[in-house]
Amino acid sequence: MDAIRGVIRKMFPAKTLKQVIGQNVSISQQMIERIELWGAMYRGQGPWVDDQVDSLQIEQGICREFANVCLNEMESSISNEQLDKIYQVAIRELNENLQVGIGLGSFCIKPLGGSAVEYVTADRFVPIAFDARGRLTSVVFIQVKRISEDNFYLRFEFHEWNQDLTLRIQNKAYHTSNPISIGSPVELSVVDEWAGLPDDVMYQGVERPDFGYYRNPIKNEVDGSFCGVSIYDSAINLIKKTDVQFGRLDWEFESGERAVHVDVTALQPTPAISGGKSKLVLPKLNKRLYRGLNISKSNGEELYEEYSPEFRDQSIINGLNAYLRRIEFNVSLSYGDLSDVNDVDKTATEAKIAKKRKYNMVKAIQSNLEDCLEDLVYALAFYNGMTRSGYEFLCTFKDSILVDEEEERQQDRNDVAMGVMRLEEYRSKWYGETLEEAAKNLPEVAAVEE
Repeated sequence: MDAIRGVIRKMFPAKTLKQVIGQNVSISQQMIERIELWGAMYRGQGPWVDDQVDSLQIEQGICREFANVCLNEMESSISNEQLDKIYQVAIRELNENLQVGIGLGSFCIKPLGGSAVEYVTADRFVPIAFDARGRLTSVVFIQVKRISEDNFYLRFEFHEWNQDLTLRIQNKAYHTSNPISIGSPVELSVVDEWAGLPDDVMYQGVERPDFGYYRNPIKNEVDGSFCGVSIYDSAINLIKKTDVQFGRLDWEFESGERAVHVDVTALQPTPAISGGKSKLVLPKLNKRLYRGLNISKSNGEELYEEYSPEFRDQSIINGLNAYLRRIEFNVSLSYGDLSDVNDVDKTATEAKIAKKRKYNMVKAIQSNLEDCLEDLVYALAFYNGMTRSGYEFLCTFKDSILVDEEEERQQDRNDVAMGVMRLEEYRSKWYGETLEEAAKNLPEVAAVEE
């Protein structure tokens, strides 16, 4: 996969793509390079990572937290039972792919027929056109087949949806032995997997794009386009500083290991081995504890000298937590999501503001994700011949960030006691039953004798 990503990145210049696709693209070279940076950071390969500085994988932690919260609060289904089964299979891997999408700014979900879908990350598709709302309407998906070290086949799959309800899909294949060149056009049939794909096909009466597109609800200050921006773009320098700070903490422990400096005169010779020479050895203890040095001790001085410096770890940890809290602020996480929760000295008002900040970002992500899934449902219906089945897409989200579940449940009990909420409504909400099922399952009230 790394090799394929490398090939795509090298062949990703905007002007080359314009030549292959035959029209302008909605992504700049600056944006392409920023997506490459976000991807490297997500994989723990930021440009500052070396043999002295390791990646803390903060980027994955940020994305995992947002994806988990968004999807834990989501319930989605389709009223048509057959289509719902297809949909539920299609979104099984939504969480892990949403994590990457949040990290790289966007992703597409492309149906492959039946319930099979492909999650396409931002470094493997080229946006061509957006509508006024920022919804992707035309796109090129890139697939690479690496046959050998210098033998590549590339397929460009062009999807163009227009307001006149037409959908055009084109496929073009290229062969190259040079990873920095697109190469020359070839027939699709040269790759068995592509042999049955159409070169150019047009569909009429298509109401939406035939794929789902998600992008982060963050203003694009990179090139001003509708291309998605990474959730941690505004924290890149802070993440770098945090990785470096952790490297200092790691070095503090490593360099501060207790040791005993030993004069060579204190070392004991071992018995000579047959045909060999005797050698000086350290006492048989931990090899990391003793270090043999030519200290040149004078008579009467100790031959052993302890090396045990005072650790400065707490100051470094405090600095590390300060960086983590600033990252939490920049990416809209709550205090304690990344930093040490025991060290979060915030007032109740500040904590509430932090939760509200996270809540607002989660709701914005969920709103964009719902649009993506709604388009995906239509695309699944389109490829399964069910667009006229009268289906309805249902998607709801909870607000557990701001409201603790037990507190919410107790409030509902109070509402039932006050008579402003019916018992069957309470059962339906907390026991996962329909209103009809909840009404049937209510305990019978004993009759009162007069």
